[in-house]
Amino acid sequence: MKKITIKNNKINVPDNPVIPFIEGDGTGPDIWKAASFVIDSAVKKVSGGSKKIEWKEIYAGEKAYNKVGDWLPEDTLKAIKEYTVAIKGPLTTPVGGGIRSLNVTLRQKLDLYACVRPVKHYAGVPSPVKEPEKVDMIIFRENTEDVYAGIEWQEGSEEAKKIIEYLKSEFSVDIHKDSGIGIKPISEFCSKRLIRRAIRHALDNGRSSVTMVHKGNIQKYTEGAFRQWGYELAEEEFKDTVISEDDLWEKYNGKCPEGKVILKDRIADIMFQLALLRPDDFSVLATPNLNGDYISDAIAAQVGGIGMAPGANIGDFAALFEATHGTAPKYANKDKVNPGSLLLSGCMMLEYLGWNEISQAIKNALEKTISSGFVTYDLARLLKSATELKTSQFAEKVVENI
Repeated sequence: MKKITIKNNKINVPDNPVIPFIEGDGTGPDIWKAASFVIDSAVKKVSGGSKKIEWKEIYAGEKAYNKVGDWLPEDTLKAIKEYTVAIKGPLTTPVGGGIRSLNVTLRQKLDLYACVRPVKHYAGVPSPVKEPEKVDMIIFRENTEDVYAGIEWQEGSEEAKKIIEYLKSEFSVDIHKDSGIGIKPISEFCSKRLIRRAIRHALDNGRSSVTMVHKGNIQKYTEGAFRQWGYELAEEEFKDTVISEDDLWEKYNGKCPEGKVILKDRIADIMFQLALLRPDDFSVLATPNLNGDYISDAIAAQVGGIGMAPGANIGDFAALFEATHGTAPKYANKDKVNPGSLLLSGCMMLEYLGWNEISQAIKNALEKTISSGFVTYDLARLLKSATELKTSQFAEKVVENI
C-alpha cells in the first residue's frame, strides 16, 4: 500500500494506492457499495490483477456526527491532504447554524478550486432533447469565491445596517433599508487559475474550444473581469496554442489549425439557449461559481439528469471526486437508486490516476447495460420496455459486461 503524490504538477500513482472514501448519507451506502464493487472488479479484470485500490474509510456528514460529534472532523481533511485523491457519496448539510454546506466547506478548506463536471450522453439513457448525443461538454466551475464565499448579512442585522449606511454616505448608493446584504468577490488570481486548468485540459485532451460563461455585460467588474482575465491569460501563457474567435475568422478563415484551441466567451443567459440549440459548438466551459452551478445541472438534464452526472473538485495538491446529486433519504437503505453518478465520478478518478483503460472499460459496460434495457427505477419509469434492477443488481450487471 502506497500513497499517491503530486510533485512539480505531476501525479505519481503506485499500482496499489491508498484512496480515502466517504460513504455518504442517505442513499450513500447503497451507491458506494455498488460503485466500489464495479471499480474494484474493473481494476482487477483490466489490469490482470497487477493493480488494486486500497480503500480507507474517512468520515463526514451524519456518520461523522454520530461517531465523533463533528460534521466534518479535522482528521478527514488531513487524510485527503495526505493521500491526495479521495472520493465521496452525497452528504447531508446540517440545518441551522454552523457549517453552511459540507460540500462548499470541503472545497474551501482544501482549496479544491475547480469543480469539474463532464456531461456526455450514454446510449439508452432517456433524454428530453432530440439529439442528446451532440452533448459532450466539460464544465470547469470556479469553486472558492463568487457568492459562494458566504459573505452576507441578514436583513435588519447591525452589520447590514452599517454596510447600507456606509454605501450611502461614502458612495451615494441607495439600498432599501430592509435588505439583506451579500458580497460577491471574483479575483484575478482565482479566475486565472481556473481558466488555466480548463485550457490545459482542452490542450491535453484534444478538445476544440474553451468558452468562458459570464454575465459581464451587467456585472462588469466581477464577471466581466473574469472574461477579460481569461483573454489576458491566453495571451500571456498560451500564445502559441490558443486563438480567439476573432483570430479564427480573420487569420484562419474559420478553420482552427490542428493542435490549437479556440478561446470564446458567451453571456450566461445566451449560453443556456445555445447549450440546447447548438450543443456541439461547445467543448469545455469555464465559469464563475454561480453560473457553473446553474449550467452544470441544466446541461446534465439534456443527457438524462444528475443521476448520470459525475463530478470532481480538484486543486493543485488534492482531488475529491463525488456524486453530484443529493442524499435522497426516502430511498436510503432500499437498494433502489441509480449509482451512475458516483460510478462515473469513479471513472473520472481513474482517469486522473492515468488508468484510462480501466475507466473506459467501465463506461463501455455501463452503456451496454443501459442499452440492453437493464436499469434502476429512475430510468425504468421513463422507458417503455426495460428491466428494473436494484442498485446491487445493476452493479452486478455492469460487472458482467466489463
